[in-house]
Amino acid sequence: MFDTMTLTKVVGGFCGALLVFLLGGWVAETIYHVGGSGHGEEHEAAWVIETDEGEGEGEEEAPADFATLWQSRDEAAGERVFNQCRACHQLEEGANAVGPYLYGVVGREVGAADGYGSYSGALSEAADVWTAENLFHFLENPQGYASGTSMSYSGLSSPEDRVNLIAYLNTFDGNAQVEAPAEGGGDQAAAEGEGGDEAAAEGEGGDQAAAEGEAAAEGEGSEQAAAEGDAASGGDASGQAAAEDQSSGEAASSEEAPAEEQSSAEGEGQAAEAPAEGEGESQSADASSAEGGEAAEGGSGGGSEVAAMIASADASAGESVFNRCRACHQVNGTNGVGPHLDGVVDREVGSVEGFNYSGALSEQADVWTVDNLFAFLENPREWAPGTKMSFAGLRSEEDRANLIAYLQSLGGQ
Repeated sequence: MFDTMTLTKVVGGFCGALLVFLLGGWVAETIYHVGGSGHGEEHEAAWVIETDEGEGEGEEEAPADFATLWQSRDEAAGERVFNQCRACHQLEEGANAVGPYLYGVVGREVGAADGYGSYSGALSEAADVWTAENLFHFLENPQGYASGTSMSYSGLSSPEDRVNLIAYLNTFDGNAQVEAPAEGGGDQAAAEGEGGDEAAAEGEGGDQAAAEGEAAAEGEGSEQAAAEGDAASGGDASGQAAAEDQSSGEAASSEEAPAEEQSSAEGEGQAAEAPAEGEGESQSADASSAEGGEAAEGGSGGGSEVAAMIASADASAGESVFNRCRACHQVNGTNGVGPHLDGVVDREVGSVEGFNYSGALSEQADVWTVDNLFAFLENPREWAPGTKMSFAGLRSEEDRANLIAYLQSLGGQ
């Protein structure tokens, strides 16, 4: 089949192709040579691109501070993050699935979900209570935090996502105890550390009295402010609180009754302590100020210290705070998980049409005055035991005042 001539042509073709390949490589190397380290000679690159690798290696990103991140938490964003957990966990109390239910998990003892019997035991060795900070570290890397846990989730690397998720879980009957950052006010941290109305009253009483005295000194124009200023000049801060409670006449009687009822249930509550500290000269001042016409003040608190705070509050900042409420409440007249909040300030409690209330709120107050809203928003479940509202509350007085100012701008009187 192949004769000598044909075979010679085939071999010559391969040899010619090889020679062309070698020649092309030699020419390319000559034209585009970029240097090297051969033959012991030093070679320099045609140009050097400077980078910041040296500086970058020396700088380490500071670890995220949980307390600082907690101040900017976003429950609505946390609800979206929770979508990653729905395959294994439920939020209904007692509804165990692949994993235990997460209702009330923030502040719950580790391994304490009723009816769940598939705990590995690794979690109990790592922590005793699911504090907000323990959850923060656990959610970053469950296997790294509790080696041997049967939870197969890989974790959330974003600190913001973890904080938002914990904040969302905390709205389901959670009990997050988070201290304020080191640079941010000790009063708030003290109030959170104690976790009760009585502690909050003791921690904030001096500040409130000082604020009332300043409001009177600046002459805010209302008769209540003048009465508070007189009481402050006499040096009796607790008398001022009593003046506020007693001088609101019939309009405030509906507020005092539930406050007294709550305080009797809790032992010695916040509402009972303030007027009980000094009843001497302060009550005579109360009577004279009440006769001076303070009973004519509106249901929203008139010249109270809370009303003064709200009068100087930032409604635009309150709109940002309201983002924490949007998961359950609307401001367009439409009910969601909770009733709509249009005109909620000075609205009768439990009066939104089409919404099924639990009845616990109506037992505490008749009207959503600014004072009632201010106290309720601090800790809804303590203010109205039995309420279906799962929100943990706003510890910051400034946030509460700004939020109420925003709600007031939507139609409250």
